[in-house]
Amino acid sequence: MSWGTELWDQFDNLEKHTQWGIDILEKYIKFVKERTEIELSYAKQLRNLSKKYQPKKNSKEEEEYKYTSCKAFISTLNEMNDYAGQHEVISENMTSHIIGDLARYIQELKQERKSNFHDGRKAQQHIETCWKQLESSKRRFERDCKEADRAQQYFEKMDADINVTKADVEKARQQAQIRHQMAEDSKADYSSILQKFNHEQHEYYHTHIPNIFQKIQEMEERRIVKIGESMKTYAEVDRQVIPIIGKCLDGIVKAAESIDQKNDSQLVIEAYKSGFEPPGDIEFEDYTQPMKRTVSDNSLSNSRGEGKPELKFGGKSKGKLWPFIKKNKGATPEDFSNLPPEQRRKKLQQKVDELNKEIQKEMDQRDAITKMKDVYLKNPQMGDPASLDHKLAEVSQTIEKLRLETQKFEAWLAEVEGRLPARSEQARRQSGLYDSQNPPTVNNCAQDRESPDGSYTEEQSQESEVKVLATDFDDEFDDEEPLPAIGTCKALYTFEGQNEGTISVVEGETLYVIEEDKGDGWTRIRRNEDEEGYVPTSYVEVYLDKNAKGAKTYI
Repeated sequence: MSWGTELWDQFDNLEKHTQWGIDILEKYIKFVKERTEIELSYAKQLRNLSKKYQPKKNSKEEEEYKYTSCKAFISTLNEMNDYAGQHEVISENMTSHIIGDLARYIQELKQERKSNFHDGRKAQQHIETCWKQLESSKRRFERDCKEADRAQQYFEKMDADINVTKADVEKARQQAQIRHQMAEDSKADYSSILQKFNHEQHEYYHTHIPNIFQKIQEMEERRIVKIGESMKTYAEVDRQVIPIIGKCLDGIVKAAESIDQKNDSQLVIEAYKSGFEPPGDIEFEDYTQPMKRTVSDNSLSNSRGEGKPELKFGGKSKGKLWPFIKKNKGATPEDFSNLPPEQRRKKLQQKVDELNKEIQKEMDQRDAITKMKDVYLKNPQMGDPASLDHKLAEVSQTIEKLRLETQKFEAWLAEVEGRLPARSEQARRQSGLYDSQNPPTVNNCAQDRESPDGSYTEEQSQESEVKVLATDFDDEFDDEEPLPAIGTCKALYTFEGQNEGTISVVEGETLYVIEEDKGDGWTRIRRNEDEEGYVPTSYVEVYLDKNAKGAKTYI
């Protein structure tokens, strides 16, 4: 099956067919190119979609993503981003392995096709030239034969006419001989050209054209194989990313399986728990006994029975009417005292963490400036060391301000968590006793004005309550016996106890431990009978007496 033998006379149709094959190849390249554009567009849309639903930084929305379901959603968005990346890989591989390869091949194919058909046309032109030579010699032979025949007839006519002179007859005879010789020469030339043409024609139809058409056939078959290989590559490019896409989908499934509804429920409790106790029963007000009506008729919360505590340290009181009291929408105090205890603790802890990060940032900047100053000292040509003193002083002042600010919030946090003596375990135990007794009638309406978030609907603040309670607690606290020492400790660092309830220590100093760390980061120590207080546990090395009462045993 060869085009050279079967299609020897279909030169023009083969030329059209091979051009059609190139058009098909270009159409396939265009198809793959549009596919890559679709993949890129799809990947871009997926990335934009993932970005659109990502939580905004430093926003309330970001805080909501602490729930496992939201974390799973974030994981899904991240996996979709990776999923989009695989579609970009498809586009890149198709562009390089198919479009680029076929674009180079099609240029080579066009050049090869042009060369083959150029050779075919040259062969055609040659055989056509030979044919024209043959036709020309044939016509000349035919013409010379006719001329010789006419000359012969003229000679015979002159020879038969008795009136013609002998010279005229001889002249006609010579002319006839010349024409006959010309005819013989034309015959010989025609025979030679005919033999040459037959040879050239045989070569053309049995050698040249078959060879050229065979090359064209092979070229076309290579084109067909090439487009088939490209289609395989097209499928293989998709197949290569399937495992990674599968991992992305597995990641989404894993994220979905990590959702813990119980954990989310616990996070809701931590996020909104106020720390208050539910309101108690409202006591019956007996209006049939006017003498017992000692409070305003329109006061709902002040009409509780006698002997019930109006105030309770820490903001807890039985019988509060949280659902019926409006919340204060004024400005938020710096110490978040308008919030319930648990929420206030979280806010204060968050503020302390933020301040510590700022301190660390400023300290890093100070270290960098110090290193730069050292470089300037060693290499004065690089800069003036004195020029950095002002900046170094500014950073140091900033660090000091931040530390003071941190200590202020840590003091508030310690008070909320019961770290300081004002809220020590003994004071809390006394507060429980205090709740069971009748407190003095001071600010007896303040607690009832307090809402579930710890704010008041009137201008009366909590400070007067705390002062009254603290005074009573201090009276009882002063009378209690000093706690026995349960061990000793050595100060690892110097600590300046600037807040109430803390005690200053010097590095290397040895003191007595009277109350170990309850998990809040503070240890209660004593220097002598008159000096005791709290220090950060990380600032001291504790040596507990195993025989002391209350000491923990470590294995």
